[in-house]
Amino acid sequence: MAMQSVPGEGGNPVAGILWMLVTGISFVAVTALVKLSAQGLPAAQSAFLRYLLGLVFLLPMLGRLSDARIDRGRLALYGGRGLAHALGVMCWFFAMTRIPVAEVTAMNYLNPIYVTIGAALLFGERLAARRILAIAVAFLGVLVILRPGFREISDGHVAMLFTAVLFGISYLAAKRLSERDEASVVVAMMSLTVTIVLAPLAFAVWVAPSWQQVLGLFFVAVFATAGHYAMTRAFRAAPLTVTQPVTFLQLVWATLVGWLAFGEAVDGWVLLGGGLIIGSVVFITWREAVRKRRIVTPPAGAPET
Repeated sequence: MAMQSVPGEGGNPVAGILWMLVTGISFVAVTALVKLSAQGLPAAQSAFLRYLLGLVFLLPMLGRLSDARIDRGRLALYGGRGLAHALGVMCWFFAMTRIPVAEVTAMNYLNPIYVTIGAALLFGERLAARRILAIAVAFLGVLVILRPGFREISDGHVAMLFTAVLFGISYLAAKRLSERDEASVVVAMMSLTVTIVLAPLAFAVWVAPSWQQVLGLFFVAVFATAGHYAMTRAFRAAPLTVTQPVTFLQLVWATLVGWLAFGEAVDGWVLLGGGLIIGSVVFITWREAVRKRRIVTPPAGAPET
């Protein structure tokens, strides 16, 4: 469950790559622990427990959260984001118990693609022909993974398609909110609103969890927090054009974990489709970095791209 960010300003590519490797390993640990811990629990309950147990990591942010003056408009946007993210997390937990780890990981790379489309539709950001082609290649990657007509498309695959859309909505809301509030406030408000939204859904289908499941979901929160921290350090150390290609290794780790820990077959089509999606994301990231450099220092006579 990775987030989009802005290109970093650091000049330490080795550190950026190392932090991104830690990010990938952390997020693969999240998927593996969810697959182990969420079996037998409703998706809403698993997602709720993960966020409830993760609230302990918000304690250092409470001071800044209490100092933030959030008006009604931003509060409504925070609530809308919490609803979208909560439904996305529910779909993601559901998919994790239905389809292989590698397929969940590969389809999760669609998030930045939907963010790019949403930014064009909602914020009026320009979609150049090369970006449109990259988006088309990403959706071709999805078709390669799903192979409709050649294999059964399960409810887990459908859930992942909804996951990517809902997370895309969440990240677009975060982009707008981050213009007014500090990152710590945006993160804290997301965790609080998601927990609140999931609470009634979880209690409606509540099943008594075992202590092993509770412990497993707590470590899901631990590794998710570690992953986001490592990602932030990677973005600070090096530009996205350096760190983004490393995310492909996350698909490799997920494939290995699925094969070694859960006996899932290694599917070359999933790796190929995931590679197409990641390649599209890397290209869009690179073009965005080039565009921002031109805005900062525009060469003479340079056309707008």
